[in-house]
Amino acid sequence: MKSSTPRTTCLGPQGTPGDPAFSVESSSITSFAFPRLSGRSIEAVARRYLTTHSAEGGVLDWAYVGGHAMELFEHDRIDRQRRGAPLAGRMRPKALSDLVGQDLIVGEGKVLRRAIESDQVPSMVLWGPPGSGKTTLAHIIAGATSAHFEPISAVTAGVADLRRIVEKAHERLGMYGQKTILFIDEIHRFNKAQQDVVLPYVEDGTFTLIGATTENPSFEVIPPLLSRCRVFTLQPLGEGDIMAIVRRALVDEENGLGALGVSVDDKALHHLVSISNGDARTALNGLEASVRACSADGGSMVDLALMEDALQRRSLQYDKAGDLHYDTISAFIKSVRGSSPDGAMYWLVRMIESGEDPMFIARRLVILAAEDIGLADPAALTLAVSTQQAVHFIGMPEGAIPLAEATIYLASAPKSNSAYAALNRVRDEVRKSPSEPVPMHLRNAVTGIMKGMGYGKDYKYGHDYDDHFVPQDYLPPSLKDNMYYEPSQEGQEKEAAARLRAWWSERSEEA
Repeated sequence: MKSSTPRTTCLGPQGTPGDPAFSVESSSITSFAFPRLSGRSIEAVARRYLTTHSAEGGVLDWAYVGGHAMELFEHDRIDRQRRGAPLAGRMRPKALSDLVGQDLIVGEGKVLRRAIESDQVPSMVLWGPPGSGKTTLAHIIAGATSAHFEPISAVTAGVADLRRIVEKAHERLGMYGQKTILFIDEIHRFNKAQQDVVLPYVEDGTFTLIGATTENPSFEVIPPLLSRCRVFTLQPLGEGDIMAIVRRALVDEENGLGALGVSVDDKALHHLVSISNGDARTALNGLEASVRACSADGGSMVDLALMEDALQRRSLQYDKAGDLHYDTISAFIKSVRGSSPDGAMYWLVRMIESGEDPMFIARRLVILAAEDIGLADPAALTLAVSTQQAVHFIGMPEGAIPLAEATIYLASAPKSNSAYAALNRVRDEVRKSPSEPVPMHLRNAVTGIMKGMGYGKDYKYGHDYDDHFVPQDYLPPSLKDNMYYEPSQEGQEKEAAARLRAWWSERSEEA
């Protein structure tokens, strides 16, 4: 049995240690009943007591503490969770003045900042890349307003969770007049039915919605909900922003790594900042890994070698169903079309290294060959199809070799989109003009009745003429003067253009 001698923590009127006017008495019974509670958790309850009994003075004994056991355990749980969180979580800014890199939306005088400071926050969607501060900004808003903050993740929450939140929000608003802020992280992962549940309560003001997403909300959030929200775009953090965040974490002794007494040399810091790719979370997690490894070995300085070892290989940002997927394939296509083998190879490897489906890339190469190289080099389509078959046959990683060959060939080939352009011109014509009957001389006389009706009459069989060509009309009469295919002067198509001019110029002379 432990000694029954009371332990007393003195607190001032605001819960300040050292003032004998108030004290927290923790007897052996307290130690026995709550052996795992930290001193700061007991003091948290004491501060609550002292706030409401500031004029009475006296001793707060274990009985009061015991009466608030659930509050003690909850505070202790939160405190332990915070202290055990990754560095990125511990260093999360708590005020707008501490937020780095988003002055375009929360700088002095900006609309959102004024709304936060006046406690008039509208429903909004925060759109930005990973690690740019979306969740942090939502927490700052929660701390700066009088509203109750209800955070959920669309990855794990469902309709039942949303209905429970709605019920509690109604109670708070009706009984206490307190607003609720519902923060939905990864809101793009909610399907239409789940987003529909939220819609009426955003409409009637039951809660204010803050959604966070890395994907374009125009595509991922249903239009009725999006029309009731402001979209604020967060920019990727610059290298200067990341450096400021990292340096702050290095010297912060309470939440950061300052208490470990470890420094990071400039080369290692710049490598960390460069590899973080504008993602503060990546930078802080990498910093913590390297500093703790150094501290565990008894060191005091993280050099470049240790930082590289801690970071290993960067995990590239890529989501095969998201914006980066479409942005990267777009950059790849434009590089091939623009005859830049270097640019095309860079984006090709970015996709391959990020785990993109190689068959998807191969299919895009086939389309590129037909659309952008076309008749300037008809062999390009043959090569692209062969590449698709080769990748399917041999798989990865060796399949990257034919993909690279085809990419360089297509980027270096002469370009012509004449076939694609002709297709679009004719498609537009067919869609807007009436369906003209097939001219009689182009019809096929399968039966004697059809032949008697004039099917095939006056048709000229090209092989019966010199050069296997004879001019005649192949379009309906109302369209006979239209020209849809305009050959380019690139590559092999130049020869085809000259041949067509020679053939059809004779027809013009005869006319």
